[in-house]
Amino acid sequence: MNARRPILNLVSAALFALAAPALAGSVPHTANGDPARADVQLEKVFATLRSSGINAALAEVNGILARYPNFRLAHLVHGDLLLARARPIAALGNTKHVNPERLEELRTEALARLRARQAHPAQNMVPRYLLRVAPQTRNAIVIDAGRSRVYVFENANGGFRMVDDYYTTIGKRGFAKEREGDKKTPIGVYRVVSYIPGKKLPDLYGWGAFPIDYPNEWDRLRGRTGYGIWLHGVPSDTYARAPQASDGCVALANPDIAVLSKLVQTGETPVVIADRIEWVPQERLASERDAFLKSLEAWRTDWESRDAGRYLANYAKEFRSAGMDLAAWSAHKRRVNAGKAWIKVSIENLDVFRSPGAPDLISVSFEQDYRSSNLSQRTRKRQYWVMEDGRWKIAYEAPAKVRKLALPESFPGKRS
Repeated sequence: MNARRPILNLVSAALFALAAPALAGSVPHTANGDPARADVQLEKVFATLRSSGINAALAEVNGILARYPNFRLAHLVHGDLLLARARPIAALGNTKHVNPERLEELRTEALARLRARQAHPAQNMVPRYLLRVAPQTRNAIVIDAGRSRVYVFENANGGFRMVDDYYTTIGKRGFAKEREGDKKTPIGVYRVVSYIPGKKLPDLYGWGAFPIDYPNEWDRLRGRTGYGIWLHGVPSDTYARAPQASDGCVALANPDIAVLSKLVQTGETPVVIADRIEWVPQERLASERDAFLKSLEAWRTDWESRDAGRYLANYAKEFRSAGMDLAAWSAHKRRVNAGKAWIKVSIENLDVFRSPGAPDLISVSFEQDYRSSNLSQRTRKRQYWVMEDGRWKIAYEAPAKVRKLALPESFPGKRS
């Protein structure tokens, strides 16, 4: 028997990107440079299999299992490599001792991990959504639900630098959550609101959890329901779950969420969840940011002008705020501004995010310092801007609310 044949059968049957001619010789880098990461090591197993054969690949996978003994996918690859010594194999997971459904989950996990590694963005590329993050917010989290990947970006020097990325699990029925109980992960711009240590949670949530503020104001305007979307760990008896296995939450390996926890600021860290991340060069992101900030600045100066016509021209036809439509808002603002001799408005700690899947929707949050001849007020404000008639206009505006902690919809023992 040709000794190379089982090796090639294993790689081609698994459909790993490393076997693709277009990617031959391409070895993606790790964001954090940690050679001990499970994804990096798994990728190395298949690279070693191609270059050095089964025994060398077995040594690599044994190293993974020594570090992550409950990494079931690595156990499956280990078994395949042992089998490939004796005969060609037809597919990843040549065993009758694993439940077929579980076997398919492991195959899907393998493909998700390796495909994400091969699609790793170039160093200058960033998600199109991160237009601006307030200076006091150190990092931003962007999740590619379609690729089962979490990326962490450092906010520094007016730009963003990827510092880490992780495999993740999303909802059983995919993404784009619309209603309670649909077992989907939401798409949108959110924020980490709190932290819950694992010792206070059932084992299902592993190391701990970071709840996010789904549904946000835009979700509510669109009639989306549900609650309790968390970033959390996995049960102690496993290293990772299948790509689509949660009830809508985002689940990471316990070692990964432990590392992630060091980068999260509760109440500050944004979490952007996309169906598939749109990557753009830093220069394009800066250009799009600057263009939008001109619209925001025009709104601020128009407000200070006390010219109601100029000010209200910044609002969209479908505007909503606290039960008011554009007509009610216009009447209210004309009445208020008529009693002002002067108005001064300043903006601080500004966050600006383009919404995933909706390039003509931008989420804005900031600290607003409002001063006038008869009122001074400081508040945290949230706006959603839409593109209307070729310019950015405000579709929603209201004080930003502090969200209460909500348990996941399927939390064990939770009363309905």
